[in-house]
Amino acid sequence: MARGVARVLRRALYTSRARVLSSTRNFHTSRETHCRSLAYLESHVPTTRFFSDSPVWIRLPWNDYRFGFGKVRCFSSTVDNNGENDEKLEYNIEDSEESLVGSDSESEDYDEEGVVNELGDVDESLINDSALSDVFCNNSAESREAARALNAAYHDPVELYKELRESEVRSKLQRNEWDTLHEIFGYFAQSGWAANQALAIYIGKSFFPTAVAKFRDFFFETCKLEVVQDLVRVGPTDDAVKFLFPVFVEFCIEEFPDEIKRFKSVVDSADLTKPATWFPFARAMKRKIVYHCGPTNSGKTYNALQRFMEAKNGLYCSPLRLLAMEVFDKVNALGVYCSLLTGQEKKHVPFAKHVSCTVEMVSTDELYEVAVIDEIQMMADPSRGHAWTKALLGLKADEIHLCGDPSVLEIVRKMCGETGDELVEEHYERFKPLVVEGKTLLGDLKNVKSGDCVVAFSRREIFEVKMAIEKHTKHRCCVIYGALPPETRRQQANLFNDQENEYDVLVASDAVGMGLNLNIRRVVFYSLSKYNGDKVVPVPASQVKQIAGRAGRRGSRYPDGLTTTLHLEDLTYLIECLQQPFDEVRKVGLFPFFEQIELFAAKVPDMAFSKLLEHFGKHCRLDGSYFLCRHDHVKKVANMLEKVQGLSLEDRFNFCFAPVNIRNPKAMYHLYRMASTYSQDMPVNVAMGMPKSSARNDTELLDLESRHQVLSMYLWLSNQFEEKNFPFVEKVEAMATNIAELLGESLTKANWKMESKEEVMKGQEKEDGGYERPASLIKLVRNK
Repeated sequence: MARGVARVLRRALYTSRARVLSSTRNFHTSRETHCRSLAYLESHVPTTRFFSDSPVWIRLPWNDYRFGFGKVRCFSSTVDNNGENDEKLEYNIEDSEESLVGSDSESEDYDEEGVVNELGDVDESLINDSALSDVFCNNSAESREAARALNAAYHDPVELYKELRESEVRSKLQRNEWDTLHEIFGYFAQSGWAANQALAIYIGKSFFPTAVAKFRDFFFETCKLEVVQDLVRVGPTDDAVKFLFPVFVEFCIEEFPDEIKRFKSVVDSADLTKPATWFPFARAMKRKIVYHCGPTNSGKTYNALQRFMEAKNGLYCSPLRLLAMEVFDKVNALGVYCSLLTGQEKKHVPFAKHVSCTVEMVSTDELYEVAVIDEIQMMADPSRGHAWTKALLGLKADEIHLCGDPSVLEIVRKMCGETGDELVEEHYERFKPLVVEGKTLLGDLKNVKSGDCVVAFSRREIFEVKMAIEKHTKHRCCVIYGALPPETRRQQANLFNDQENEYDVLVASDAVGMGLNLNIRRVVFYSLSKYNGDKVVPVPASQVKQIAGRAGRRGSRYPDGLTTTLHLEDLTYLIECLQQPFDEVRKVGLFPFFEQIELFAAKVPDMAFSKLLEHFGKHCRLDGSYFLCRHDHVKKVANMLEKVQGLSLEDRFNFCFAPVNIRNPKAMYHLYRMASTYSQDMPVNVAMGMPKSSARNDTELLDLESRHQVLSMYLWLSNQFEEKNFPFVEKVEAMATNIAELLGESLTKANWKMESKEEVMKGQEKEDGGYERPASLIKLVRNK
């Protein structure tokens, strides 16, 4: 009878479907439901029995138990055992009431991607009283009255646990009492609330069902009959879970010290809190931070570079290879010896005490008088932000000059307060205001004028605009977009800036937003929407301001900046974007060093590198001012390289961060081949021929771009590994230079019809492994 009632309650509280996870190594079970929570949470009692160096408080009430989220150690991510071979099965809960978690079984909790998640995300609905009201109305008045009587009878969970532990007589239970207790402990094992709270004592989600099963066996062996009878009257409800959980905590702390210590060590190994403490030498210095805050064309970078060149030694940190190369050339031309350091190039100038580098190549070991970090707002970039954060926190420089917009000013103030550095703010305004032309091009590219830069947000649109302008006007166009090598972009920029030739119009992507000094009279937006990899969305206001601000340049032919749109309907959005204040950034990026990944790997041995990164991401703890930078491309490369044997953890780390276009099968194939050759301790070569002429169509142009990306990847890897493993650097540099020149020639005479997406997808059979040319990611928006 009791069993039948309990079954009805479970069907009411749980969904009708459940997920069972099974493994080829051990059998695991785990049911997922939508109703796993506790109600009206009130008073609290502290417990201090934890394996932690600092006091951790977990509120363990007895009457109207509340688990306090204010002081408890909470997690939002995790690590677990491997689980590569886990498979998922579904079945109806009604057909498997007997399958409670066994005492020797373990359960693993999986997220939507099938990844083991031991800590998981704490469901905020569990602590929202209003969200719980519907669940608790299912508890009968009789059950709740029994729960109040139970709580009144047993006030102290520690005392009750001691009584259970000291008990030597096993209670003789009736069949209905036995069945109901099984229902109660099954309900306990399924409680998402209890599983989340168990994390505070370092009981991971994968171990939680096993711990509950052990606790159930302990309870059956030692519990007094009167306690059992009182608990049976409460039944398999949230009140029963509230009653049992504090006793469960005491049991786990005493019974599973090794498991708790193990899981705590895993948690601690992925601790990314307090990143300022990672750089003790920088913290020992009294650094002066100068924030040059202002829009484009305001002189902020110029002033910072003046201080850089005046210093005895200095470091310039660039967001792009192109800008690092430009500063390198400019500083040396002014008589200050300066070296160049990027992922692909190392140019050491004799007697140089200044370095121009990309921000990812920053060394926190060298001591500088002055360092300049350009485009500091990139700290908030979801993929690369960690490099700027590391540079700001870790550089050993007496003065650090930051150049950027106001979006990260507040968080820089906060970071300087934490590090103890002095912060000086210098605010700038544009030399000449940016003017929006009320008269657009009225949808006609014939209205383009000399000095215009037409900005489009897809490669296809860029070439269509170029060809339309050259066909219907007397203007000639230069082209700049992100997939071009820095050398080619510089060549196109110089061609546009030179007033002695016929190339007087620039057609570009958002790549003109930073890294190039261009003599632009007017920025014309071909459109103000772009494809973000999933759908067509409006261009963010911050990006619109950055691009539009490139118009006008002090000391150039066009000191006044103008901007407008091709179509009248886009003009309102352009004005709105320019009028918007900069959004305040609240979090900046972080990513672990290799040493941190290595420490984490030691805690979870024999785990594939892609899984290791995934678990670290789910497991790491961060302060409120930081986020973990995205590393999807790293995981995709790691998955591809799993079949390559003989690579150390550090080798895999370096190969996975190589600058490869993961959407380009040809580039991915060459990276796989390089890793395979390296793993066999053989010299790595580039098995790729040189094209004989410039591109005659878009397919050949794409092929040139792809070839240069492969060569650039080789040069980057050569700087991460020993010379004996990548001995053909000079040959590859010569090939890259030749291909960059061919790309420049191809762009100046490009007048071919662009292929449709379907034609690109079909492609032609290529000589390298039979790969097809990858299609553009930009979806064509057709008018229906």
